[in-house]
Amino acid sequence: MVNLIVPVFDEIAYQGVPDIRVIVYRGVPAMAMLRLPTRASDGKANLHRGGVGVGIDLSTGTTLAGIQKNHYIEKHPETGHSLRDRQIPHWQTILNMAAKLGDKTEFGYLGVDIVLDQQKGSLLLEINARPGLAIQIANQQGLIGRLKAIDHALPKLSGIPEKIAFAQEAFAVEASSINVLSDLYK
Repeated sequence: MVNLIVPVFDEIAYQGVPDIRVIVYRGVPAMAMLRLPTRASDGKANLHRGGVGVGIDLSTGTTLAGIQKNHYIEKHPETGHSLRDRQIPHWQTILNMAAKLGDKTEFGYLGVDIVLDQQKGSLLLEINARPGLAIQIANQQGLIGRLKAIDHALPKLSGIPEKIAFAQEAFAVEASSINVLSDLYK
């Protein structure tokens, strides 16, 4: 039996199953967000229907600010609990799954959606060839700089572990600039 309600999300999910979307570019995780169900979205983790998107620090798997209908929010609209500073369980496994899928598909850019099960851990929900761009709003940062940094670093990266390590170092929230981090891979 699959139990997709993970206790870490109890306070910030409304009658539905949260999921994690990871944008992968050329096999490298570029950005991630937690998607949460709300009353407005009828318990579905769908941003276009009124769900909440919460940016995730790729380095640590810790949640950042949230958005709902392109407005920043700090608390879940139904539960009133803070969206920030929640550790996503199985973070390294999630990044590994997303990077492997991105590396193995013909798509250069894709969204990997993952759900968490209490017993089984990370489970693939779906792969999107054209994922929405609201993830940029949730992370308060555009994708173009990250994609350029990946293009610059990719010739020097071999294998999934190096791609993940690059992403976690280059796109950490503490990082002040992607340009500075690209110098590490020259």
